[in-house]
Amino acid sequence: MKKIHYIIIGALTVGMSLVSCSDFLEAENKSAGGQTAADYFKTPEGLKSWRVNTFNTLKSLVTSNSIYENSSDLYWPSRGNGIDEFVQFTLNSQSGSCEDLYVAGFNVVNYANGLLFYGGDTYKTDAYFLRAYAYYVLTQQFGPVPYSKEYINNANRDYPREELKTIYDGCIADLEEVYSSAPEKSATYDGSVNKRAIAALIAKFNLAAAWDLETKLDNAEQGTYSITGTSYAAKAAEWAETSISGIALTQSFEQKWAPSNEDTNPETFFSVQYDRAGYPGTNGGHGLQNDYGSYYGDISGTFMKSVGSTKVPSVKSLYLWAPGDERYEATFMTTFYNTKDKNNGGVWGTEGYYAYYNASDAAKQKLPIAFIYAPYYTDQTEFEAMLTSMASRFPKTNMANAPQAYIMANPVIAYKFDADGKWSVDEKESGAYNNSTLSARLNFTPVVKKWDDPETAQSNLNRTECYRDIVLLHASDLYLVAAEAYMLLGQEAKCLEKINAVRARAKAGSINSLADYAPEYTHPGNLRMIDLVLDERARELYAESKRYEDLRRTRQLVKYNIAYNNYIDNVAAMSDNQGNIKWYRPIPTTEISSNTSEGMYQNPGY
Repeated sequence: MKKIHYIIIGALTVGMSLVSCSDFLEAENKSAGGQTAADYFKTPEGLKSWRVNTFNTLKSLVTSNSIYENSSDLYWPSRGNGIDEFVQFTLNSQSGSCEDLYVAGFNVVNYANGLLFYGGDTYKTDAYFLRAYAYYVLTQQFGPVPYSKEYINNANRDYPREELKTIYDGCIADLEEVYSSAPEKSATYDGSVNKRAIAALIAKFNLAAAWDLETKLDNAEQGTYSITGTSYAAKAAEWAETSISGIALTQSFEQKWAPSNEDTNPETFFSVQYDRAGYPGTNGGHGLQNDYGSYYGDISGTFMKSVGSTKVPSVKSLYLWAPGDERYEATFMTTFYNTKDKNNGGVWGTEGYYAYYNASDAAKQKLPIAFIYAPYYTDQTEFEAMLTSMASRFPKTNMANAPQAYIMANPVIAYKFDADGKWSVDEKESGAYNNSTLSARLNFTPVVKKWDDPETAQSNLNRTECYRDIVLLHASDLYLVAAEAYMLLGQEAKCLEKINAVRARAKAGSINSLADYAPEYTHPGNLRMIDLVLDERARELYAESKRYEDLRRTRQLVKYNIAYNNYIDNVAAMSDNQGNIKWYRPIPTTEISSNTSEGMYQNPGY
């Protein structure tokens, strides 16, 4: 492992693809001498290869971020992008994105089961953890699904959907079984499974069970619920505390997500591994760095990051971070460096967008600036004085990008610059932060930098040039899992203690009671503790593919979409003609048609 080096097994390539949960074919035997695939994968070499490929299957599961993010309060579509089916809740059982995720999840499950089938207890900890993680994702997106602990290598197509309690309890039991024998590590940077990762996943399963099995929805539009039990919440708090035991949030938020800190970050419990050296060319990475922002022009001419105007901040997102909260600057790239145009000697990497990482501090003090995105609370007079003092850094002649500056409030105040770098308010670019403005503007929002890869090539037109590891479980997430569990237990002081530990690292100030909390965005109705918890998760976990899961789990999906999704006005827009709310994603048509079980059924709303 790197990192785990994801390899292809030569003549014994695992040529498998999951058509549905019940249709998984064995690899074709291409070996010499009559050795079967089953024989090979029972050898130490073959089993090791299977293990590597089992970890590799996670990649398809964790990179489908539209399905994880777009049905929420934090992100809007922008210029050049249609309003997708997740934003509008118009998806159906033939949705390709839903089918891809469903297939990816069961691919992980069956590979993990194959690891047990061929290796017995050799890699039991890995197999149980990966299988459980896949079931966690599947249940949070699709609800009850078929639950299999056996490697499927036959034509059986009878796999009923199991109730959530069966899946949750089964996965929790598996993880608890292997916890004591798992490696003892303070953190992991190589993709391996350790005690902290297992404890974190147990905590997340228990938290999901606490909501799904021990709360009752009272009113979807108001986001109100009743608590009917606390056994799972108590276990969620216990295991979250176990996972974060001894991990203080002492590094800055900027340092936590710095590319240079990827292999030494004490807060990383589990991550999916990417290694540029193992994938020559530009197709072995992922595209998370290329989401969450506006379109900044053709990468070959602008020297900017290639972004597709996907998931720009909603108005609520603009107003989430209060003055002093370091997570705004650490989450978004707020200063884009300029460069000479390609006909006048621009230098990729040490100029333009990636100069933030690759140029020296001294060089960055002198580089021309293309775009600045100041937060909503910026004092306009002070900002304009700063622009005046920096006039020499806003040249237009022979530059790859015409410089712009913005105060990201609603309405947005935009500034343009003349040939000498003198600013003036750009009335044409200023305006309300809404669907119309976003659909017409370039460079209009900051971009998320959490996943930036400083080694990205200028040829990254296909947006698969990011080789940053994808962090799935980490310390501050589990601090907030503990906070949420304590909230369900009615232990407000402990809930706030965990929230304040996260806020203290960000210099965001402590909250001593709910009465202290007064966010700047417009909130429907009275603020509750669940709103505080979800807001803190939004700030800390922005662009980490968790928002739909968070809103569905906490029963706030309808309320928050009506309040903050520009394309949803009422609960009917999230329901079918019979009034069934689309809490989950649809089970794919291919699974419904190929699964012969009487226990296979479609989710409500579809």
